Amino acid sequence: MTAKELLYIEDALGHEKYFQTKCNEVVNQIQDQELKNSVEEMTQKHQQIFQDFYSLLG
Repeated sequence: MTAKELLYIEDALGHEKYFQTKCNEVVNQIQDQELKNSVEEMTQKHQQIFQDFYSLLG
C-alpha cells in the first residue's frame, strides 16, 4: 500500500470514528423511538465501515 493510500485510510478511519461519536451523542437525546432506532442503525453502519477500513491495515 502506498503512503497516499495509507493516509486516505487513516483519514477515513477518523471520519468514521467521528460519525460514531456524533450518532451516539444524538441517540441519547432523541425521545422518538423510531428515530432513535434509525440513528442506532446508522451508528452500527459506521462502526462496520470503520472495521472494514481497519481490516485493510492488517
